[in-house]
Amino acid sequence: MSTPSSWPLSTDSIRFVIPRRTVAALAEHPLSCQLYPLGIGYYQHARGHHMQRPRHDDNLLIYCLEGRGRLTIDARSRTVKPGDLLILPRGLSHSYETRDRDPWSILWVHFDGTLAQDFIDQLDRDGTALLPLGIHSRLVADFEALLDARQASHNLSAFVHCANQLRQLLTHIALLKPLATRLASDSMDLETVHSLMQARLHEQLDIDTLAQAVSLSRFHFIKKYKALTGTTPINHFIHLKIERACHLLDVTSKGVNEVAWALGYEDAYYFSRIFKKTMGISPSQYRRIRVGDFGYKS
Repeated sequence: MSTPSSWPLSTDSIRFVIPRRTVAALAEHPLSCQLYPLGIGYYQHARGHHMQRPRHDDNLLIYCLEGRGRLTIDARSRTVKPGDLLILPRGLSHSYETRDRDPWSILWVHFDGTLAQDFIDQLDRDGTALLPLGIHSRLVADFEALLDARQASHNLSAFVHCANQLRQLLTHIALLKPLATRLASDSMDLETVHSLMQARLHEQLDIDTLAQAVSLSRFHFIKKYKALTGTTPINHFIHLKIERACHLLDVTSKGVNEVAWALGYEDAYYFSRIFKKTMGISPSQYRRIRVGDFGYKS
């Protein structure tokens, strides 16, 4: 695997390199050998982030959510904007960096497998290495699903599942490609907002940041958002957080305090109140129901 950058992680950033022993098992497993992840991450406002690879020995996708960057291949440089997808296949020497004045926030995955090049060819037949895909909240959610692999410890079945989620992510990108040239619209503005929400589920997010992402004032953003969705941006963000909380309660053994912390709530009691208001039951009750330990008999 090409070494990820040594950029010092900020509090809200993630870098997860899959252990070599697990990678070797994925390369041999019949359900993952065709395509499997090597490393996954999210860098938020990655000021100073840069990388130069004269030799690239795996495949890499970088999805820019915010800020600006620059990609250089064969002495040709291009600006990377929000919604751009960098497609960097094995063997392609390249360099990239972000701007200090407007540092990017990116999702990324290194991957390999016997069909990796076929997936790359489907996404980038012209070898341009940069696809102006646009911001798509469901694509951000696909990356977030990959990041769940870091909870798997040494559970090979969980990593096999992650490998097949990577396949879904790449086929999703292929499905979105024809839409890349569509003119921006209100719905695309919503995609930008919802993608930012998805990327920040593990922290707090204020209205001003969301409004700035779509170049609107606070007042006009709230008004326009409610007209398009029928709810407020904060209510939707809370709804996404609770959806995420349900997922963590379903698939991990994290306690309520840990789930609250993972979603940016320092006060577990406050988190439980929000959860109960949304779901009608407490987080503890939800988990007991999901694991079949609520006293019901069939």
